[in-house]
Amino acid sequence: MVIAAIGAEGGVPKTSDDDVGDFARLYDRYAGALYRYACQRVGEHVAEDVVADTFLAAFQQRDSYDPGRAEIRPWLFGILTRKLARHHRTERTRYRALERSAVEVAVGDLADDVATRVAAAASHASLARALGRLSAGDRDVLLLIAWCDFTYEEVAAAVGIPLGTVRSRLNRARRRVREALGGTDPSVVAGS
Repeated sequence: MVIAAIGAEGGVPKTSDDDVGDFARLYDRYAGALYRYACQRVGEHVAEDVVADTFLAAFQQRDSYDPGRAEIRPWLFGILTRKLARHHRTERTRYRALERSAVEVAVGDLADDVATRVAAAASHASLARALGRLSAGDRDVLLLIAWCDFTYEEVAAAVGIPLGTVRSRLNRARRRVREALGGTDPSVVAGS
């Protein structure tokens, strides 16, 4: 069984009477992370459907999973990323709505931690706009790294692109987001 072969990371069952039980454990382990990522990309209602579609596709494609992979997380996020690609209009609409809903905040004589939060809130609209303007491929790479803590290798496996392409897409996406934010890096917290 593939789950035993992969060890603690988990895996997709090949052929066994326990397929459904094994897959249920896989769902329990990864559904929350997939949902949180999808929710940030396309909102709650669409995220539920996309995650359900992801696990259905994973179950249907379980025979195509390569047990030689180090872990299953990139495989599942790869399926999710392809499902999200079908919802690109929803995602762009979400970023436009986030951009419009950002609140302008004035900064006075506040403590550094409050100033950091205010600066983050103030850049919310610009960040949403920048994410909405990225190509789908660049956005996928950036968000898998930023929101899911993926390594470059995991992103390459999830999206099905070479490692060099991950690096170039990430570099381009970071540059465009920094430009949209007036040269500031949203991943760096002030005062740290």
